[in-house]
Amino acid sequence: MPPKLNVHNFPRPPLLEKTPRHLQVKWHNQLIADTKDAYWVLETTHPPTYYLPPSSLLTPLTRSPHKSYCEWKGPATYWNIASPSPSSPSSSSTAETIKNRIWSYEKPTKGFESIKDYLSFYAGPWDCYVDGEKVEAQPGDFYGGWVTSDIEGPIKGGPGTWGW
Repeated sequence: MPPKLNVHNFPRPPLLEKTPRHLQVKWHNQLIADTKDAYWVLETTHPPTYYLPPSSLLTPLTRSPHKSYCEWKGPATYWNIASPSPSSPSSSSTAETIKNRIWSYEKPTKGFESIKDYLSFYAGPWDCYVDGEKVEAQPGDFYGGWVTSDIEGPIKGGPGTWGW
């Protein structure tokens, strides 16, 4: 079992580094992303946010008009994705499209240049895995961290944590 990682020991400003962990994203039981060549961002009170290389994606994306701004990484671009298979047998010709649940940084700030065009996935509606373990989403719907069994400590995102 990997050693525990306490989110309160993560730095601020955040740390960007390569991670050797095996990351997978599955949707409707189909693999849509798979890599052992990713980065993670570790920031105080947050579980890791993973950034996957574009080459790991097995399903095409379309650019969304939605934008946001991260104080550390800069302006974010969001992406839409169509399901790799119909959500139900009765909808065989219509793919489900999920909007704004994947993001990237096309012009990241200094110190984060390595994740230029890398993709980060919210942990849902698909299933995300780290070294074969299905992750839980960071609490709330604003942050995109992935919670695994090796993460400990109170995590920002839920009710009452906004000002942390």
